[in-house]
Amino acid sequence: MGNVLAFCEYTGSALRSAALANITLARTAAEHQGGEVILLLIGKGAADAGAAAAKYAKKVVVVDDDAVEHYLAETYAPIIARIAGEQGASIVSATATAMGKDVMPRVAALLDAGMASDISAMPATNQFTRPVYAGNAYLTVEISTDVICVTARQSEFDSAPELDGAGEVMTAEVGEVDTYGAEFVRLEASQSDRPDLNDAAVVVAGGRGMKGKEGFAELEKLADLLGAAVGASRAATDAGMVPADLQVGQTGKIVAPNLYIAVGISGAIQHLAGMKGSKTIVAINKDPEAPIFQVADYGLVAKWESSLGELIEEIQKIKASQT
Repeated sequence: MGNVLAFCEYTGSALRSAALANITLARTAAEHQGGEVILLLIGKGAADAGAAAAKYAKKVVVVDDDAVEHYLAETYAPIIARIAGEQGASIVSATATAMGKDVMPRVAALLDAGMASDISAMPATNQFTRPVYAGNAYLTVEISTDVICVTARQSEFDSAPELDGAGEVMTAEVGEVDTYGAEFVRLEASQSDRPDLNDAAVVVAGGRGMKGKEGFAELEKLADLLGAAVGASRAATDAGMVPADLQVGQTGKIVAPNLYIAVGISGAIQHLAGMKGSKTIVAINKDPEAPIFQVADYGLVAKWESSLGELIEEIQKIKASQT
């Protein structure tokens, strides 16, 4: 029997939607373990998000300090490992985001723990299911170490609902911080009013078929109408049509929005691995044999140049009639 420590990401005073998938996993793990779920938030301003986190667990630990203002795996991993020991955690979890994938292997090494990455289910106390071969097969692994570290694939777990009452928020000291030679130099982030790919309820994505930045400019019009995030296939990002941080797929971001609109995307297996968990998939492609149609709920065989404008016009009419 042991507790489950769930490291959660936040923005401002709110948890990121990706964190809710991790909390769902943590609750499942706690049922198997017989312990309680404890959420952990780290970073300058973490205390501001503590109240939001307390809606999802009876106990929340925040480490709020100037020394951890900027994320570094070298500084975060020792804190997570230390808190895991202090809270009697037998399972330590995070979402399989860029941060989760970066920090959790280090936490596992510090705790001498076995690790299961990118899991989609937890069928037993120490058994974890994860996709392999770009999601075409699933593998169940069994870990025998006393402490286990896991990262949850966001697209495979539902968002955790809030509890009936708020939990307790406690503060922990940052402790001794050693960057081990690493240094935060600067953050280069693209500024956008659109939602983040990992948090968006709607994603509009384009592929090689968009032909260039001009094509993606049309996609952005559709995205803005729908309040959607913009995504892309690897072929599109490799061609320089859009920045690499918009890539969806096995080597990009894994998304599972309520609506995914794929325009000019053939549907290579690597791309499907990153979006086939979407609730509803709409595909527009001129090739009727494109693999994307095998996973699409709605498909339109047409050139995007002739169909996208019509779609935008119809949505504009509907929105105008609602005002």
